[in-house]
Amino acid sequence: MKLIIDGYVYWVRPEQSLLDIIKEFGLITGKLSTDPIAAKIAGEVFTLNYIPMRMQDAAHERESIRKAMAASGGKVSLLRYSHPSGKDAYRRTAQFVLFLAIRKLWPQAVAKMNCTVGEGVYIKVTGAEDFSTERLKECVRELIAEDIPLVRRRIPTADAIEYFTRQEQEDKARLLAYRAAPTLDVYGYGDFFDYYYGEMAPSTGFLRVWDIIPAQNGFIFIFPDRNDPDRVSDYHEMTQFMEVYDEGKRWGELMKCETVADLNELVDSGRLRELVRVNEALHEKRFGEVADMICARGAHAVMLAGPSSSGKTTSANRLATQLRAHGKTPILISLDDYYIDRDLIEPDENGEFDFEHINTIDTALFGEQLTALLAGEEIELPAFNFKRGKREWTGKKLKLDESSIIIVEGIHALNPVLLPQGLDRSAIFKIFISPLLPLSLDYHNRIPTSYLRLLRRTVRDYDTRGASVQKTLSMWESVRRGEGKWILPFQEEADVIFNSSTLYELAVLKKHIFPLLSAIEPHEDCYEQVRAMVKVLNYIHEADVDDEIPPTSIIREFIGGNAFYK
Repeated sequence: MKLIIDGYVYWVRPEQSLLDIIKEFGLITGKLSTDPIAAKIAGEVFTLNYIPMRMQDAAHERESIRKAMAASGGKVSLLRYSHPSGKDAYRRTAQFVLFLAIRKLWPQAVAKMNCTVGEGVYIKVTGAEDFSTERLKECVRELIAEDIPLVRRRIPTADAIEYFTRQEQEDKARLLAYRAAPTLDVYGYGDFFDYYYGEMAPSTGFLRVWDIIPAQNGFIFIFPDRNDPDRVSDYHEMTQFMEVYDEGKRWGELMKCETVADLNELVDSGRLRELVRVNEALHEKRFGEVADMICARGAHAVMLAGPSSSGKTTSANRLATQLRAHGKTPILISLDDYYIDRDLIEPDENGEFDFEHINTIDTALFGEQLTALLAGEEIELPAFNFKRGKREWTGKKLKLDESSIIIVEGIHALNPVLLPQGLDRSAIFKIFISPLLPLSLDYHNRIPTSYLRLLRRTVRDYDTRGASVQKTLSMWESVRRGEGKWILPFQEEADVIFNSSTLYELAVLKKHIFPLLSAIEPHEDCYEQVRAMVKVLNYIHEADVDDEIPPTSIIREFIGGNAFYK
C-alpha cells in the first residue's frame, strides 16, 4: 500500500503500524522537537499505533485498508509537539504516567488535576502518607524507561463503571453514567486503566522532557518549553493566580458542584436556578469589593485586561456601577481606540500580520494622554474606525475631576509599556479578568479555561458578529499565541485577578453551541477541534434557565440579552 506521509511516498505492508513505518524510515531521533507524537488522517487525530492496512482473514490472503486511510487517499500528517494536537497527546501521556505512578506508590491516595500554571499543571494529592515528589519522580522515570506501549482498548461502558466503582473512584463512575455510547476507549497497564478523551503518544518512552516540583498539598508537573521543546519550561510562581483558583474550587465544594456529574444532577433536579443566583451574587459581591479597594487607594485610573472572551466589557461596566455607588464618576475608555492605522502595521518575519501585537497600539499617544488626564488637563479622545481601519478624531474631549475614575479596558491594559516613566503608580489600579473554571469532568480530566473561552467566543461571534464556527476556530490558535506573548505574562502584576467563570454556564452554553458544532462536516479543517469540544459537551446536560440569568451577567455578553450592549 502507498502512503504519503508529510508529502513523502512510503510503501507499507499489512499489519505495520504508523510507528513501525516511521521507525523503519528513520523518523524517530529521540528529540521531542522533531519526533512525531501522533498523526492526522482525514481530519482526525490518530495514535502512531494505528495500523493503516489489516489482513482480513486468518489465512492472510486478503488485505483491508482502514476506513480513515481510504478517506484520506493514503495521506498522513505527522504531529509533533509544536502542533496543538501533538502537545495534547503528550500531555495525556503525562497524565497516564503520573496517575499510574501515584497508584503504584500510594494506592489509597486521591489525585486531582487542578489547574494549568504557566507551562505546568498543578495536581492536588490527598490521602497519601509520606508523599514525596522525589519518590514520585523516580517512579515516573522507571515507567518511562520501561517504554510501556499505550494501546487503546475498547470495553463496555458498564464494565468501566463497575471497575471505577470497585476502585472507589466515584467521580469517574458517576460521570460515565451519563455516557450515551455503549463502549469506552481506555488505556491500561496491569490492573490500572484510565481514559483521557483523546489520543496519546505510542508509549511512555515518548515522555522525554519534564520535571516535577513540590507544591502545597501536591505537586506541579512541568512540560517542555513551548519555543524549545527539548528543554523543560522555566517555572514562575503565580501566587495570586493560585489563590483565586483555589477560591473557586472552594466555592465549587461548598455548592456541591465540583464535577460535570454534580452539574448534571443540579440540572436534572431543577436546583441549577439556585446555583445561578448564588454565582451571580458572588460576582456582584466581588465587584463591590474591588470597587472598595479602588476607592480606598484613591486611584483615578483602572487598567482592566484579560484574554479573549473573559468578559472584559461586562466586567468594566459592572465595576463602573459599583463605583457610582461610591459617588464616583467612572468613564470607560477602550484601548481599541488607540490602534494605529492598519496600513501602518508591518508584517512579521513570515509575512503575516499579528494584530495581537503590542505594537499595534499607539502606546506613546496613550501614555501622553493618561499622564495629561491625571495631571488635570483636558484631552481629545481618539476613535478607531474598524471599517476603514483608521483612527478618527471626533472632537470628544475629556477632563477628570475629583470624582472621576477612568476604566481602561483592553487585552494590553496590563502591559507596562503603556505607563510612562514617572507616572504616579498609586493612581493606577490593575485588574486581570479570566474565567478560571473550577469545574472538572472528573478528578483526572479537567476542563481547561481556554475550552470555556472558546465556547463563549464561538457562540458570541456567531450570534452577534455573523462569524461562522469555521472562521472562529481557524483564528483560535493565533489568538492563543498572541495571549501567550502579550497578555498572560502580565497577569501576576495585577492588583486583583477576577475569576469571571460561573459553575453553571456550560449547561447554558450547550444549547446555544451544540447545533452549530453538529453542523460541521468531517472534511472541514476545523473538524478535529469540533470533535474535541463535542466530547466534553456530550457529557453535559442542557439547562433551560436563561430567564434566571440577569441582564448584567457576564454570561449575557455571549448568549445575548446583555444590558450594556443595548
